[in-house]
This record gives sequence, structure tokens and C-alpha cells, in this order.
Amino acid sequence: MSSKHAVAEPERRGLLHDQKKRRILGDVLSYVLLSVLAIIWLIPVVWVFLESFNKNTKPYPKTFFPTEFTFDNYVKLFTDTTVLNFPKMFTTTFIVACFTCAISVVFVLSVAFCMSRMRFRTRRTFMNIVLILGMFPSIMAVTAIYFILKAMNLTNGNVTIIALILVYSAGTGAGFYVMKGFMDTIPTSLDEAAMIDGCTRFQVFYKIIIPICKPMIVYQAITGFLIPWLDFVMAKVICRTQSNYTVALGLWLMLQKEYVQNFYARFAAAAVVISIPIAIMFIVMQRFYQESMSGSVKG
Repeated sequence: MSSKHAVAEPERRGLLHDQKKRRILGDVLSYVLLSVLAIIWLIPVVWVFLESFNKNTKPYPKTFFPTEFTFDNYVKLFTDTTVLNFPKMFTTTFIVACFTCAISVVFVLSVAFCMSRMRFRTRRTFMNIVLILGMFPSIMAVTAIYFILKAMNLTNGNVTIIALILVYSAGTGAGFYVMKGFMDTIPTSLDEAAMIDGCTRFQVFYKIIIPICKPMIVYQAITGFLIPWLDFVMAKVICRTQSNYTVALGLWLMLQKEYVQNFYARFAAAAVVISIPIAIMFIVMQRFYQESMSGSVKG
């Protein structure tokens, strides 16, 4: 019996040693693959950042990375408004994005709460209709939306800002399915206990549901902000003149053949600038992702 154990012990050690080597090899290969993918992902970001400081403003440079650097691209981006008024484009887009963000959060929260917590006759029908409509790409409605806005005289002058806010925020309530799915996981016993204690339906929504849904509110806020900030198609249809352009249209205009010779490096600077509000928003709201039911129970 001891001889069998003496023979089996080296085999077991050898097997464990082989498993350890395979695990180490797998970890090394995984880290190598992830490192390569990270480098591939970072190269365009680093290039845009360095190109924004390029002293040579012409397109198609001889070297991949710039050799001479300057801050003039950022200075001219905000001071030289004779051809392209980037500060106004940035301000317009920021206003539209902020209003759309706030309105979309209110709409989605309200609709999701009604669909998750209330029961009425047309509830299922409404959800099915919204689900079917969501299968069609929104670009199919671009022409109809433009003519509706034109009939309301919202496609000319400064009122295009109102048109953009209406277009981006009007249909956000239809995207309630993700928020509703999260609310469905919240026990209804919390609602019932609160109502027994004298809370109204609105107080349940405000003091119970909203604190628990903070992670989803952050998600919806970021989504509502990014849609107008990055959209090109709808903005191109609504904004007919350069004075009403958003930053996406401004970047597109900088690469047109009549501007690209002087705005190529400035285009990279503008790309860096428009990424700053997005980065700030992610940093500020990141801590809310880890909050869940504790916020409601403590409240």
C-alpha cells in the first residue's frame, strides 16, 4: 500500500506542475493579447491628441506622428471664427445635450415607473406597439420629422435649437424597456410598506424607486447626453445653415476639400475638445454605478 502511494505521489505532483504551467501559459497569452488590443485601441487616440498640437496644418503629412508641436491649433479654434465658428457650435451642442439629458431622464423614469408598477387596460398593447416601433431604424422618420418641423417654422434661425431638443428628447420615453427591467427587480413590498406608512404614489416614486435606480439613471443620463453630442444625420437635416451647426457638423465641415488644407490639425484639436465634457461626465457619475438599494433603505 505504501509502494502505491509512493508511485502515485510523483504522478500527482507532476500533474499539478503541468496544470500550473498551463495556467501560467494561458495567463501570459491572455495578457499579451489584451496588451496588443490595448495598443491597437490607443494608437488612434494618441495620434489624434498629438495631431492636435501639430505645427503642420496640412493633411497627409510625411510622418505618422508630428515632429513639431504648437498650441496654435487650440488658440485658433476658439479665436478664429471668420470661417468656422467653433465656439458657437460647441455652445449650441452643449445646450441641446444638457436639455436632452434632463428631459430624457424624466421621460424614461416616468414611463418605466408606470409600466412597471401600474396596471391598466392598454398597458400591454402600448408596450407591444413601442417594441414593434423600436425595431425600425429612426433614420426612416428623418424626412417626416423635417417637414413637421418646417411646418412649425422651427428649421430657420435660432429656433433650430428648440427643434433639436424636441427631436432628441421627444422619443426618449419609448426607450423605457431597460429601465423598466431594472424596476421590475425591485420588490413591490417596498412600495406597499411605504404606502402603509402613508406615502403617496409620487412619494414612493421619489423616495423609494429613484434612489434604487441611481445606476440606471446614470446610464440614461449619459446616453441622453451622448445622442445629441455625437449625432450627425438628424443635425444635418435640421440645421440648414452653418450658423446653427453642431460640433459633429463642424468636424465634418473641417474635412471638406475647401477647408481641409487649413483645418486638418484644428480638426484634431476640436476632436480632443469635444471629448472633454464626455470624460468629465463619466468621472463625475462613475461613483453612482456602485449605489443600489442601500440608498433607498437609508432614506
